[in-house]
Amino acid sequence: MQIQDLPYPDPGVPDARSGPRFLWWLGRNQLGGQLKSLAWGLLHFLSVSVLPFCVGLAVEAVVARSGKRLALAGGLLALACAGNAIGSTGLHRAAVTNWITAAARVQQLLARKASQLGSALTRRVAAGEVVAVSTGDVEKIGWFVEAMSRFTAAALTVVIVVVGLVVYQPALGVVVAVGLPVLALAVLPLLPRATRRADHQREKAGRATELASDTVAGLRVLRGIGGEELFLDRYRRASQEVRHAAVRSARMWALISAIQMLLPGLLLIAVVAHGVGLAREGRITVGELVTVYSSVMILTYPLRHFEEIAMAYSFSKPAARRAARVLSLERATAGGGSLAGEVPAGDLYDPATGLLAPAGRLTAVVCGDPDAAGRLAERLGGHPGEPGTSVLLGGVPLDELPLATARTAVLVQDKDPVLLSGTLQELFEVPASGAVDAREALAAAQCEDVLAALVQGSLDIDDAMDARITERGRSLSGGQRQRLALARSLATDPEVLVLDEPTSAVDSHTEARIARGVRELRTGRTTVVFTSSPLLLDRADRVVLVHEGEVAAVGLHRELVHKEPRYRAVVTRETEEEPLPDAVRDGRAALRHALEEIEETA
Repeated sequence: MQIQDLPYPDPGVPDARSGPRFLWWLGRNQLGGQLKSLAWGLLHFLSVSVLPFCVGLAVEAVVARSGKRLALAGGLLALACAGNAIGSTGLHRAAVTNWITAAARVQQLLARKASQLGSALTRRVAAGEVVAVSTGDVEKIGWFVEAMSRFTAAALTVVIVVVGLVVYQPALGVVVAVGLPVLALAVLPLLPRATRRADHQREKAGRATELASDTVAGLRVLRGIGGEELFLDRYRRASQEVRHAAVRSARMWALISAIQMLLPGLLLIAVVAHGVGLAREGRITVGELVTVYSSVMILTYPLRHFEEIAMAYSFSKPAARRAARVLSLERATAGGGSLAGEVPAGDLYDPATGLLAPAGRLTAVVCGDPDAAGRLAERLGGHPGEPGTSVLLGGVPLDELPLATARTAVLVQDKDPVLLSGTLQELFEVPASGAVDAREALAAAQCEDVLAALVQGSLDIDDAMDARITERGRSLSGGQRQRLALARSLATDPEVLVLDEPTSAVDSHTEARIARGVRELRTGRTTVVFTSSPLLLDRADRVVLVHEGEVAAVGLHRELVHKEPRYRAVVTRETEEEPLPDAVRDGRAALRHALEEIEETA
């Protein structure tokens, strides 16, 4: 796999049982790239390690006044330099490719899992953790996968050079063979403490990221209630905790780096002291002493990769553990897709609650508990938060349909739909039947003032479809964002459209026009609206009251508001203990009639 071939046609099925298993799975799936990087790494490190032998051979040639041996040493030196240049270039390209392709594989796996889980993901994993996994953790995992091949090449090079030194000059080679393992293993006792400090730092950073994400998402509300400074103070404290944790972690890694620098120096001193004594006794030549000394100096370069792999593993292990935790999440229902991928048609029925939405009709659902209404809406879309009996569409269980087919059949718009940044035209570039034009959907959702505001706020833009929307639509009001999201849902024209409180942020006049527009545009299509608004309820063909998880009443709005006390309590905010005065009730009725007249004349 090359970078230009990304994304993967299929990133595979990960082993998400634990962080180390996930890292091992990634390494196995990039075996070709790892072997290529290993080959280039061996060429690079061995070419570097041959340089001291060439220098020693040249010194001996000068001492022996042999021109042929000096020319041979020069040729070998040039060959080693060429191998070093070629190997370094190839190693860098292979390493970067391994890093990027591993990170891309993880990102594709996370994106696929997020697509499968839908809105259930953020209920089971904190939003800040999802952000941390998909950004910083992905890079750390890619770093370890990439570093493995370089570390393997460095370790093999060290072994080969040590064996060569023992054969070349046993007296000094044995000293090096004993000292190098000590250098490589000296920092192992410090690694657990360094890892714990790094984990603590990442935990603090994750909490700070989650706090920042939540603060930015609710900044408009925080400013409205005067709580901006309170949350900013919380973030300042959280960021200071991250800084302190980072300093403690850096101190430990600095100590490890200092040891990695100190011990090679001590080994060099030991080699030189012992080698000088051997040279005075005539047991080794000057060239051999120079060769062994230079080899020890050169070996400090591949030995650095021992420290790097330790750092990479300590950083990537918790990152892989978090990624594996997200990737191990499963849908509450299997969704095996045992049936054919044809989109079914017919009534939408939930056996758990007894809710029935007849095909081609507008059904309004009233539920006194907003959280229960949200969970029921997700169930109707095939995204239940917990195991249970599957919802039926035309008698076909949604769980037995392929996931893509089920989502094509039933579209759920939740209470807080997200608008991605981009142009308005790009906002409507979603899978759709093609039967509903974007402008028709915008008109039905009463977005005329939104379009005018977008044109006015953009430079050199005549068509509102070319206007840009900021991230999550933060430049728009809550009602404007809600109407744009509703228009996008209407434009998809699914077989079944489930809307959860689609007009909670708009005024009554606009709500009345939206009710009429949705009804007209969705004629002949199945639509389910979760709402307690009388203006929407009065437009519905069928109103269902869901109480304590079961259907308690079915009828028309005007019938239920007079006959069903529980329905009336939800819709009019009236309780049995404190009934509304007749004057207030009559006033509300008069207001509803006035709004209906306004709507008919609009």
